[in-house]
Amino acid sequence: MENEEKINFATKIQNLVQNNKKIIITVFVLIVLVFISVVFFKNYQSSKNEKISEKFIQAELLLSLNKEAESKKIYTEIVLSKNKFYSLLALNEIIDNNLEENSEEILKLFEIIEKIRVEREQKNLFKMKKALYLMKISKNDEGKKLLNEIISDNSIWKETASEVSK
Repeated sequence: MENEEKINFATKIQNLVQNNKKIIITVFVLIVLVFISVVFFKNYQSSKNEKISEKFIQAELLLSLNKEAESKKIYTEIVLSKNKFYSLLALNEIIDNNLEENSEEILKLFEIIEKIRVEREQKNLFKMKKALYLMKISKNDEGKKLLNEIISDNSIWKETASEVSK
């Protein structure tokens, strides 16, 4: 009796596999393709990030050699790449080293970075930087609006934003 149940179960599985061979092979191939795609995508992202980091280092070196125009060009390319880490750093370098005198251009770069999806606190840090820049170029109302957003968001930057907005 027990033996017959094992045979019936084995027969049922064998029939199931034979009847659904195409579906099983298709699912297996899809799983393999998804796995390979994920590996290639991770490799591509890593390679892309490495190239951007090399560009950032190159821009830093050019800046240290007082080749500001070339450095600014590379920093701008980095911002345009929309890299979560290096784009914000590149914009900071442009602002901190006064590489771009046109405030409208800098505001355009800020807009590009605003579209990058990052964590909430990193976004608030970015808002803080933009608010400080806006206040620097005498756009106090816009700057205070951003500071108030940080304060109302209950961010870790809340106290700093409160002090700056006074």
